[in-house]
Amino acid sequence: MRIRPTVESDLDEVLSCTVTAPVSWADPDRYRRFLADGSYRPAHTWIAEDEAGRLMARAVWWTFPTGDRPLALDCIWVDDSVADPAALAAELLTTAHAAFPAGELPEYHLFLPPAWRDDPAVLAAVEWRRDVAARAGLTEELERLRYEWTPDAPVPADSGRLVFSEASDEEFVEVFRRVAAGSLDDDTRRGLLRLDPQAQAEETLADYLRMPGDRSWWRLARTPEGVPAGFALPSANNGGPVVGYLGVVPELRGRGLVDELLAEITRSHAARGAARIGADTDFGNTPMAASFDRAGYRNFGVRLVFSGPASAA
Repeated sequence: MRIRPTVESDLDEVLSCTVTAPVSWADPDRYRRFLADGSYRPAHTWIAEDEAGRLMARAVWWTFPTGDRPLALDCIWVDDSVADPAALAAELLTTAHAAFPAGELPEYHLFLPPAWRDDPAVLAAVEWRRDVAARAGLTEELERLRYEWTPDAPVPADSGRLVFSEASDEEFVEVFRRVAAGSLDDDTRRGLLRLDPQAQAEETLADYLRMPGDRSWWRLARTPEGVPAGFALPSANNGGPVVGYLGVVPELRGRGLVDELLAEITRSHAARGAARIGADTDFGNTPMAASFDRAGYRNFGVRLVFSGPASAA
């Protein structure tokens, strides 16, 4: 097999893949849209060809349009004629990983229905991809619950328990740093394993500034007495408005303030006419999941994330 990144002249071949598996995949329409905005790039799309030049496997990575390195694998496709699809896919990923800029291995995201373990077809599709991920060094697995709010649910009222205001980047970095302590969020925990708290907070700021959401939406939260309580960052991705990021400072946790932060984000998007607000939280982050439930968000799916060991970063 010849394994290589694609070039612009490979587009028709890249789009010819017909993915029938009941898991996330990059169809031609999605690929063209993301290619146009820079989320997909020829250099981040790798293929395997046989001796006759026939396409046998394809892997598509996503990145921020302004980023310079792939961040997440969106889709793996292997031709039905391949006897051992997991072996070829693992070789494709491993070869691409070696060529990508040094740092954390890009994650692999699978988008699944809520009860995916009860569907034999979905379970089978997951199992061989899990094998591929492990062979390529993505040995850590995290299940995230996917939520959505639509106008069918009520827009939460402002209770007055918190006061929201705009703030500088420096103020957000400071509250990001404070909120990271004791966080139940896996990404935050992994970030603190490879960076000191200040650097992790600065990286968080940079990541959210790269997202399509408007910086002017962000709000710092304080108590009516002026005590910093946390933050609420409405944002957006390629699919539209998302909850983004929120957090309560450690000394004020356990008082239901997470509901106030989520309510502020929901109100913010609803005021701009959002038809849908997307959100994710780790399966183990039960306080956040419960807050989504209380706010009328619906759990419509699961995101299964495979990543490299944090210690390897």
